[in-house]
Amino acid sequence: MAGMSPLFRRNTPAAPRDRLVTLVRKPGCHLCDEAQVVVEKVCGELGVRWEQKDITRDPDLHERYWEQIPVVLVDGRQHTFWRVNEDRLRGALTGP
Repeated sequence: MAGMSPLFRRNTPAAPRDRLVTLVRKPGCHLCDEAQVVVEKVCGELGVRWEQKDITRDPDLHERYWEQIPVVLVDGRQHTFWRVNEDRLRGALTGP
């Protein structure tokens, strides 16, 4: 694939194992706990790396997402907030 033109490469979806899901949350948030269960399940099934970030420890995340937590990012882009739909997250990680 290294020799392939970037024109053809740019639309190739990343394999699930190459994706990164970030859960932006805060301590004591029941919606965040529910979101984490979904993220752990879907990422575990697909072999996707995931991380969590505490909004109370990051001023930039706090400024950007405070009214939306929990927030799920896929490869650094906002995927959803408040409620995480298992099928929608799975589709985002396996689809184009």
